[in-house]
Amino acid sequence: MPLSVAFQMDHISTVSIAGDTTFALALEAQRRGHQLWHYTPDRLSQRGDRAIAALEEMSVRDEAGDHYTLGAPVKTDLSELDVVLLRQDPPFDMHYITTTHILERVHPQTLVVNDPAWVRNSPEKIFVTEFADLMPDTLITRDASEVDAFRKDHGDIIVKPLYGNGGAGIFHLLEADRNLAALLELFTQTFREPFIVQRYLKEVRGGDKRIILIEGEPVGAINRVPAEHDSRSNMHVGGRAEPSELTEREREICARIGPALRERGFTLVGIDVIGGLLTEINVTSPTGVREVQKFGGADIAGLFWDAVEERRTRT
Repeated sequence: MPLSVAFQMDHISTVSIAGDTTFALALEAQRRGHQLWHYTPDRLSQRGDRAIAALEEMSVRDEAGDHYTLGAPVKTDLSELDVVLLRQDPPFDMHYITTTHILERVHPQTLVVNDPAWVRNSPEKIFVTEFADLMPDTLITRDASEVDAFRKDHGDIIVKPLYGNGGAGIFHLLEADRNLAALLELFTQTFREPFIVQRYLKEVRGGDKRIILIEGEPVGAINRVPAEHDSRSNMHVGGRAEPSELTEREREICARIGPALRERGFTLVGIDVIGGLLTEINVTSPTGVREVQKFGGADIAGLFWDAVEERRTRT
């Protein structure tokens, strides 16, 4: 049965369709005959206990430069829809968090994917610490003396914003680097939140693996290799994607975290693994679906909609 599906996302005009997972999900939904609607988070409102948004009917085409058509906006009570996909990119700030509170007004009668309450309660760089034995040594703090002691213990370190995304604001500091104090001053002036410090993993030069899980089960992976003069493997800052299979260790990691993902209602998740260590669990708007298929892997968009349709029959 066709579903009415709203995509809460960054404006579709801004996406790069060659590697955009939200666009891949929209293509597959349209192929299945579902009715697509589009809105940006700033068009989401709460009136009383109702969640409403100015929706634009959407059609999509896999044609760069001409990839979408939007209709006129129609103010709609989201309880009238079957599914809402929570797909805007971070930053995971109070604006993002507020949208999860509003979407709770309609979930699960209208199925929100991923579950908005658990998205709010599972920031990617904090949720992962529930599996500390699978991670590199990690510190979350605003205390410069703690960072200094951590570097004395571990030598090279990575410093990054706790709620950042896409490789923004990630710094690799060598053991003898004299810029740590200045960097921490910049971070404390820029961010109100603590920041995250991790032991540098030299294995990142061989790649940072993105593994995609549907309903807690691994369904595909790509390896993201950083550019020669960069520590970051994110593809939009110059990382190179290459095909990859899961190792036994990576399957062990997926098996460990899978039950927690299912308990939290996370249909689509992307985890990051470097040298057999888990660094992030991405639940907000995980990516990598088109890259996996490009290298001959699973049709993850199809598996996603199989899972959503199954969930919808149970609500």
